[in-house]
Amino acid sequence: MNILVIGATGHVGTYLLPRLVRAGHDVAALSRGQRRPYAVDPAWEKIEMIRLDREVEDGRGAFGTALAAIGADVIIDLILFHPRSVPQLFEALAGKIQQYVYCGSMWVYGPTQLAPTVEDDPRAADDTYGQRKAEIERVLIGAARSGAFPASAVHPGHIVGPGWPPINPAGNLNPAVWEKLGRGQQLVLPDHGLALLHHVHADDVAQGLQLAAENPAGAIGQSFNVVSPQAVSLRGLSRMVARWFGHEANLSYRPWSEWRKHVSEQDARDTWEHIRNSPCGSIEKARRVLGYNPGYTTSRMIRESLCWLIENGAVDLPRLDRRAVSAETANRET
Repeated sequence: MNILVIGATGHVGTYLLPRLVRAGHDVAALSRGQRRPYAVDPAWEKIEMIRLDREVEDGRGAFGTALAAIGADVIIDLILFHPRSVPQLFEALAGKIQQYVYCGSMWVYGPTQLAPTVEDDPRAADDTYGQRKAEIERVLIGAARSGAFPASAVHPGHIVGPGWPPINPAGNLNPAVWEKLGRGQQLVLPDHGLALLHHVHADDVAQGLQLAAENPAGAIGQSFNVVSPQAVSLRGLSRMVARWFGHEANLSYRPWSEWRKHVSEQDARDTWEHIRNSPCGSIEKARRVLGYNPGYTTSRMIRESLCWLIENGAVDLPRLDRRAVSAETANRET
């Protein structure tokens, strides 16, 4: 197939486009051309690079027409963030493409009500990002089920990979959290540290998107959660990380109302967004319909990412043995 990926050089695109090339597809990458992929891969030499600023073309009402002119069979959209962008996609692409695969977010569900969350559960986001992503999904999947537009949706959790910081055991991006755990220093968690995080490796998001693109009969008109096999609590992730450095986590807890007074405003905002939603998604539907099989456990992906952060000076801790990551991979595959 001829596949166009929008937002192609970010976290997920770094893994998705080489996957598609190796699967035998003709691949084009649409981006502003301002970023290189996070990982080097010879497959990029076979990818057509198209430079286009989505925000500018969206504002002109010309983005859909620009996509139609490229002539792709399938479009995978990694950066669709506002419902106002959707009508011009319908107008320009209906009847001209085989499938439009939308990268949504677990944030569409809002705070977890029943765990694990399944795709038929209500969309109850109470933040602007989640509400917009949910509205895009509603319009696209509604159009697909009416036969007007061939769309599907994939909802990832907290995306992890080497090259950028993952959400840490305090639910934010502060590198000092890793350092405290690695040094055996006390880490204070909000409430009882029982809020959940549900990470997913960027390559597993790429796997889910590829499977949807290659299985239109099962995917069109459907949404799929794409996360790791298990969610993890703040407390559980803290203990996991501390043990990598040879000791038990030194944890204490404060009620949220007190905890937030002892951290920066940015850390408080980030942590609140994560502990409020406390995501925990089911991947049973993606496994059954698409054949999704995540290659990364939470332990493996977080350790790989932390290794990168340490090796590149973003976290001040002794280097971890990367062989443990490889060993876990080998154990899963045997």
